Amino acid sequence: MASWRFDAIGVPWVIQSAEEVPDHVRAEVSDRIGQFDRVYSRFRDDSLVTAIQDTPGDYEFPPDIVELFSLYSRLYEATRGGLSPVVGQALEHWGYDANYRLQPAGGTPPAIPAFSDVLSLEGTTLTAPRPVSIDIGAVGKGYLVDQVFGTLLAAGVDDLVVDASGDIRLHTATPERIGMEHPSDPERVVGVVELDRHSLAASGSNRRNWAPGVHHILDALTGLPTSTIRASWVVATDCAVADGLATALFVAEPRALEEYFSFQWAIIDGGGVLTHSADFPGEVFA
Repeated sequence: MASWRFDAIGVPWVIQSAEEVPDHVRAEVSDRIGQFDRVYSRFRDDSLVTAIQDTPGDYEFPPDIVELFSLYSRLYEATRGGLSPVVGQALEHWGYDANYRLQPAGGTPPAIPAFSDVLSLEGTTLTAPRPVSIDIGAVGKGYLVDQVFGTLLAAGVDDLVVDASGDIRLHTATPERIGMEHPSDPERVVGVVELDRHSLAASGSNRRNWAPGVHHILDALTGLPTSTIRASWVVATDCAVADGLATALFVAEPRALEEYFSFQWAIIDGGGVLTHSADFPGEVFA
């Protein structure tokens, strides 16, 4: 297996394939990642979402806004408003800002507006009637994995694994065994997922936490970091869906999400109890 490693959107990536990825395909992948970052990064002064935060109005987006907006709308409805793309200002309150301050501000976090009150989409024109801080972190990395995966597959790259630090999509001849990291000890696993033609996304409050009880997963209904779930794993066809649902499980029950999406899941709750769907692919340990 050939391996291509690089850093993008703030995390390490690993692409494994039967043969080396040709240079012209690597350039196409790099361009796609760069384009996505320039539009959707909350951490760049020159991105479109930063412009919306500073100045309300109508903004023309690339065609991918349609799929992203639709997925967020479904997740917002499925979680009854618990997962939202307009949590950027609240994340900044808790210290997760463009300067990586990682120091919570005092006082009450800002109220998170209703999704439909501050964003609407007509074609590829996104309208914000007032300044709003957009953060697509719940689905963005998984969506970009899908885009990179599609580019590589279309170029004939075979026996393919795209891994963006826990958001993974595969197209392999034989199943891959992927360990499920213990949320309190990265040297241990709590189970193994077996995949060959699907995506896996994992989320944990331990991954980006910088103060007691403070991390990057917020309940959009309260503006507070979540506390009932410690880790989640989701298997779905598309990595964007798996990524979004791995976050959604921190604010909604699995059965509520199953009314909207087809997926398999496992979670560790705040008490350390691991539960999973009956059809979860692989094995979990007690």
